[in-house]
Amino acid sequence: MAGFLQQIVTGLGAGAIYASLALALVLIYQFTGIVNFAQGELAMFSTYVAWTLVAAGMSFWLALVITLVVSFVGGMLIERVVIRPVEGAPELTIVIVTVGLFIFVNAAAGWIWTFLIKDFPNPFPGGALELGAVTVNFSTLGVLGVVALVMGLLYLLFQHTKIGLGMRAVATNPASARLVGIRVGWTLALGWGLAATVGAVSGVLVAPLLFLEPNMMAGVLIYAFAAATLGGFDSPVGAVVGGLVVGVAETLAGAYVGFIGSDLKIGVPLLIILAVLLLRPQGLFGRAAVERA
Repeated sequence: MAGFLQQIVTGLGAGAIYASLALALVLIYQFTGIVNFAQGELAMFSTYVAWTLVAAGMSFWLALVITLVVSFVGGMLIERVVIRPVEGAPELTIVIVTVGLFIFVNAAAGWIWTFLIKDFPNPFPGGALELGAVTVNFSTLGVLGVVALVMGLLYLLFQHTKIGLGMRAVATNPASARLVGIRVGWTLALGWGLAATVGAVSGVLVAPLLFLEPNMMAGVLIYAFAAATLGGFDSPVGAVVGGLVVGVAETLAGAYVGFIGSDLKIGVPLLIILAVLLLRPQGLFGRAAVERA
C-alpha cells in the first residue's frame, strides 16, 4: 500500500507540470479557438531566457520575474505578427502556422544556445518530507504549490478584475464584446501573452527535473495535450485536473503494468486522448457544442 501511495505522489508531481502547460493550451483555445502546437517550444525558449540570466549571475527569482515579463510581451508579439494575419483563415491554415512556429522556435533556440544539454537550477530545496511510509520531495511540493498559485491568480484575474471580465466576454462572444466597446484584438493579444507566461512557468518547472535542450518539451507537450483533452479544451480547471490524472495514470501504468514499464509510458497519454475523443469529445469539464438546426 505504501508503494502505491508513493507512486500516486510521484504522479501528482509530474501531473502538475503537465497541468501547467495544458493550462496554457486551454487559455489560447478559449480566446482564439486555436490549438497552439508551438506552446511547448515557446515554454522551452522562455526557459532558455531564464537560464541565460541565471548564468550571467542573476538570482533565480529575479531571473524568473524578468523571464515571465519577456514571455508575456513575446506572446503578445506572436499574436500580432504571426497569428493576426491569418485570423479567420481555415483551420488547416492556422494549424500549419503553429506547426511552422514550432519548427522556427526550436531551430532558433538551437542556433542561439546550441543543442548541448545544460543544467538548470532547481528553485526548491533538496530533501523530502516523511509522511509515514510515503516520502514527498520538497521539489514535488514546490511544483504543486506553484501550479496552485497560478490557478489562484488566474481565478482572481478572470473573476475579480475588469480586464478578466473583458477577456471572458471575448472568449464567450467576440462579436458582442466588440459591440459593447471591448477592444477584441488587444484582448486576444493579452490572452496569448498570458498563455505564454503560464507556459514559461511550465518550462522552468520541468527543466530541473529533466534537462535543458531545445527538444525538452516535446514529450511534455503530448502529456499536456492529453490533459487538456481529458479535462476539456474550454475548461482551465479541467486542464489542471486532467494534468494530475494523466500524471498519476502514467506513473501507475509504468509501475504496475508489466509490458508498459518505463519505455512505453508515452503511450498512456495517447490512449487517453483516443479514449476521450471516442467516448466524450468535449472532455470531463468541457461543454458540448450545440448548433441550431
